[in-house]
Amino acid sequence: MRPRDVAGLVLPGGERAARIAWARLVEPEHRAVAERIARLGAEEALQSLDLASPLGRQVMPRLEQLDVARDLEIARRTGLRLLVPGDNEWPAGLDDLDIPPWCLWVTGPLNLAKQAERSVSVVGARAATPYGTRQAQDLGAGLAERGVCVVSGAAYGIDGAAHRGALGVEGPTIAFTAGGVDRPYPRGHDGLFALLRRHGLVVSELPPGHAPTRSRFIARNRLIATVSQGTVVVEAGLRSGSSSTARKAAQHQRVLCAVPGSVESAVSAGCHQLIRDENAVLVTDAHEVMEAVGPIGLLAPQKRGDQRPADGLDPVQGAVYDALPVRRPASVDELAVRAGLDARQVTSALGLLSLAGLSRQESSGWRKARQPST
Repeated sequence: MRPRDVAGLVLPGGERAARIAWARLVEPEHRAVAERIARLGAEEALQSLDLASPLGRQVMPRLEQLDVARDLEIARRTGLRLLVPGDNEWPAGLDDLDIPPWCLWVTGPLNLAKQAERSVSVVGARAATPYGTRQAQDLGAGLAERGVCVVSGAAYGIDGAAHRGALGVEGPTIAFTAGGVDRPYPRGHDGLFALLRRHGLVVSELPPGHAPTRSRFIARNRLIATVSQGTVVVEAGLRSGSSSTARKAAQHQRVLCAVPGSVESAVSAGCHQLIRDENAVLVTDAHEVMEAVGPIGLLAPQKRGDQRPADGLDPVQGAVYDALPVRRPASVDELAVRAGLDARQVTSALGLLSLAGLSRQESSGWRKARQPST
């Protein structure tokens, strides 16, 4: 379709150019535009726009400044990639959204679609505690070491810690921003964004030049929730963006996990509520996240307490082992009294304990064998 000239304004032709235009003209999650594009396609939705309609009047101030050619030049000059649905690098998970992005602006060396196929989102409080940042960084590193891409929002606190964990083991990680990729936020994370651009990906549905706003953060969270196979929440208040992201993930049948914290910690209250009310899987490390999110049959190793020498002994052997002194040897008869057993049972158990390296016979009797230090 040829570009259309309306009242001196040129509306670009072509599906890709039209999607870039819509990203400039309206905010993310604009339902009327989404319905129009679903019905007509992005190009026809733009070309047939009645500028006297409510939608036309709404977009007019931005339409007067629209310059798709300039956006394409910005992308070429700065090394940004522009993706639209149907492109090979478009992440399939975003198509599950009621209102997916019109397009995506991407920078970084990784392939977005490929990384999204095996990814986990890690989100949480900005005002995180040392416990929370440590857990997030360990999760980020543990997931990345297993070849899983760590997705987050590059915010202070949990987000930044998760990205750094992945980067620290030279693993893949993606940051979705609430403004243009050329306006990293928060500014205190300029160094982190530089690493993400060099080794990971920075992605936004907003064109360059757009600043973050509250509504754009909310819209951004839906991308984090649906691009990956699961979301892990590490510290979140009862009412927080992280809890909202978690519920969006659950709504779209993504696996939802939460890391527990102290019952006295307000920043863990949201995690506990997700576990209690939203059926979030309680996880404490990357092994358990992979068991929840990974392929069916992948199990985390069972956690056990400290191993003790007497573990695995039957009741008679255990009673004799407990009766053995550490220093001064005891006779079979003395051990029988201490253990409440007869001499025959004690003698049999001592032989088995000796074979196991748990008892030692000396000239004056028996005592515990010294265990190697661990």
